[in-house]
Order: sequence, then C-alpha cells, then structure tokens
Amino acid sequence: MFKSEEAMSMTVTTYLIYLLIAVPLTVWVARTLSHNGRIFLVDVFHGNEDFADAVNRLLVVGFYLVNLGFVTLFLRADKVVVDTRGVFEQLSVKLGIVMLVLGVLHLGNVWIFNMIRNRSQLTAMTTPPVAPNQVLPVADNQPMPYGY
Repeated sequence: MFKSEEAMSMTVTTYLIYLLIAVPLTVWVARTLSHNGRIFLVDVFHGNEDFADAVNRLLVVGFYLVNLGFVTLFLRADKVVVDTRGVFEQLSVKLGIVMLVLGVLHLGNVWIFNMIRNRSQLTAMTTPPVAPNQVLPVADNQPMPYGY
C-alpha cells in the first residue's frame, strides 16, 4: 500500500503544479492581450474608445471562461503518476496543450478582428469623401469631351 500512497501523492503533486502554472499563465496572457490589443480594437472600431474598451473587457471575460474551463476539464490524468519523470511528462503534455489552445484562441480573435477592420477600411475607401455637387448639362451643339 505504500507504493499506492506514493503514486497518489505524485499525481496530486502533478495536479497542483499544473494548476500553479496554468492559471497564472492564463491570467498573464489575458492581461497582455487586453493591454496590447486595446490599440488594435480602437482602430477596428474607428476610434470609439469606449466601445473598444467594452469589447476588450468582454473578450477578457470570455477568454477567462474558455481557458480556465479548459484548464479545469483538462486537469484529470489518465495515468497514475509514480515518479518525478512522470510528473514532468504529464506537465509537459498538459501545459503544452493549454499553451496551444491559448495561442489558437488568440490567433482566432486577431483574425476575426482583422477581417472586421479590413471590411471597414474597404468601405471607407469606396465611399467618396465628398458627394458630387451637381451634374453639368451638356449643350446640344457641343461635342462630348474625350470622345464620349
């Protein structure tokens, strides 16, 4: 029974180390993205800082919910950890997958907001800056300019 208790202790140690790394990593990534992404969101929303800040806060909340939910669901280990090598192997797999999920979610957000930004810039480029004043009438006896 001593081996079983030791294995259980190593598994619990792995869980604790995983949570002690994954949760602060998620918080750090969310804060970094929020702080540095603000300028991008202000540009996407045409300088409307209040709206950009509100969207930024909502993105952070969603980011925490998705990532901390994933970290929690991914906590469970399929194998019992019996030694220090097992701790490192479990942690490397679990933390690697958490970091990949964080990266994919970040790239997905950037891609979506870049699409919104490109669409708004395209609309701004196709809209004339000034509406035409009037159309000049063409006299009956005058030829059309440039061969029209």
